[in-house]
Amino acid sequence: MKQFFTPKGSYGYITSRKKYTALRTLLFFAISAALYISGIIRTGSNKNLLTIVAVLGCLPACKSAVNFILFLRAKGCSSALHEKVAAYGDDSMTVFYDMYFTSYQKNYPISHMALKGDMLCGITEQLSCDCREAEKHLGQMLVQEGIKNVTVNIFSQEGKYIDRLSRLRDMQVEDHKDREGIINLLYNVSI
Repeated sequence: MKQFFTPKGSYGYITSRKKYTALRTLLFFAISAALYISGIIRTGSNKNLLTIVAVLGCLPACKSAVNFILFLRAKGCSSALHEKVAAYGDDSMTVFYDMYFTSYQKNYPISHMALKGDMLCGITEQLSCDCREAEKHLGQMLVQEGIKNVTVNIFSQEGKYIDRLSRLRDMQVEDHKDREGIINLLYNVSI
């Protein structure tokens, strides 16, 4: 049961949300179908109040189906990358896994992110992800939230990202004055 409740930003979040939304969607549609069938069995016709309730029950079921499709398209952090970057985390660095940011034009799947001081860096494993656009998008989101002086770097090459993580780990810097605001924004703008 624990696999359904992986918190956002943790390794395996997207995989667990796929399972959870799939089960939730099936349950919602099953409830609507059961109400519709029981109305027909009870009255012998579909012209009854349970038919209306069943049709209205399809609204949250359809919303859940859209959510499921969104999570189906998303890819999380691979286990190979997870093993490599897990060695570089420490208590002074806030790390995020399976972050998937959306904008009107593009989606930005970020497998791993690290926040230390005023540096926010991440890596994408998707070749289709435009790193510069992702940096620009996240920078704009931070500025819109009133959070300034944060450097955002998104990498597509594993070696460069591991090098940045090792340098971040060795840096002695104070937390950003709005660290909690940055964390909350990242959680709020990702799926």
